[in-house]
Order: sequence, then C-alpha cells, then structure tokens
Amino acid sequence: MERLLILGTRALAEEVWDLISDMPDFEVTAFVENQDPARCLETLEGLPILWIDDIAAYAATHKAVCALGTTHRSRFIEQAAALGLEFATVVHPTARVSTHSSVGDGTIVSAGVIVATRTQIGRHVFINRGALIGHHTRMGDYVSIMPGANIAGKCNLGDAVYIGIGATVVDGITIGAHSVVGAGSVVTQDVPANVQVVGVPAVIARENISGK
Repeated sequence: MERLLILGTRALAEEVWDLISDMPDFEVTAFVENQDPARCLETLEGLPILWIDDIAAYAATHKAVCALGTTHRSRFIEQAAALGLEFATVVHPTARVSTHSSVGDGTIVSAGVIVATRTQIGRHVFINRGALIGHHTRMGDYVSIMPGANIAGKCNLGDAVYIGIGATVVDGITIGAHSVVGAGSVVTQDVPANVQVVGVPAVIARENISGK
C-alpha cells in the first residue's frame, strides 16, 4: 500500500480523499496546507493537516497528489517537489484508461472518466468525473477538465488549459496554453494561448489571461 499526502484542504480535497478511499493500493495519511497555518490546528476527515514546510520528513515514505481544481496548482506542487516529494498517479477504478494511452505523474483521473486509445495525458492533470477524452489526443501539464466535458479525438491541449463543466471540443482542435473554455461551450475552431472562450460556437471573450 502506497501512503499519500493530499495537497489542499478545501472541498475538492475531501472529494479526492473519497476517490482514493475506493482504491486499496493507496492510503491517505494527511492533508497539506500552504496558505493558512491555523488550518493545521484542525483535522479533515479525521486526518491531520500538515503545514507545507513540515512535509520534507515524509518524502521518504509518502507520495503526494494535489487536490486543487485551479490550473495555478503548479505553485503548490512545486513547493512540495522542492521539499523532496514525488507524486502518485491516481486512476479511479470506475475510470477506463486505454492500455495504449499514458498518464503522467501526479494526475488524477476521477470516477467515470473514459480515455480512449493513443492519448497522452501530462503531469498533474485533473480530470473530473464523467469526462470523455478522445483517441490520439495530447494534453500538457496542469490541465483541468471539469465534469462531463467531452474532448474529441486528435486534439492538442497546451499546459494549464482549463475546460469548463459540460464543454465540448470537436475533433482535431488545438487549444493554446493557459486558455480557458467556459462551461457548456462548444469549441469548433483552434483557440490561441491565454484567452477565454465561451458560447456555442465558442468565441474569444477575454484575452491576456493565465489559466483559471
């Protein structure tokens, strides 16, 4: 059994803890906080909350996953990595990931997700429940895919892309790094980096953004 620390102490951390509780190969032993030291006086799901500066002692015996939906979780992950933590890959048993696809370290694949063949998913990606990822798609690091999103085949998502709940990305689309697709949007054309798109079909609503 591999022992885990969950980076994060808010509602999504409880969701990730619950997902991992279905997986006998993992045991969560603590949560980690990096913003409010007072949180470390509390517990979460009956487990201790550790301050980020104190987790180096766990590096030899634990791995970590990050339970933040924001693409800016890279900051928290980099803090933990600098203290020696390595990262686990968590795939819920109700998810179906093709044996011909790859999933990077630190990535969480939630319940009911389907990842088709020949797809490459980067590091520290969060794929929320019921999302569909098509064949021959490539996804960078720190991508967030929200519940029920449908990414078709042969798509290319850059680092730290955020796909909102229920959004659809049609075949062969490229979405540039740090861009955001609004909830329920339908992307039918390539999206440049650092923009937000919304609507059906999706059009640019904001520019010069950096993920969500």
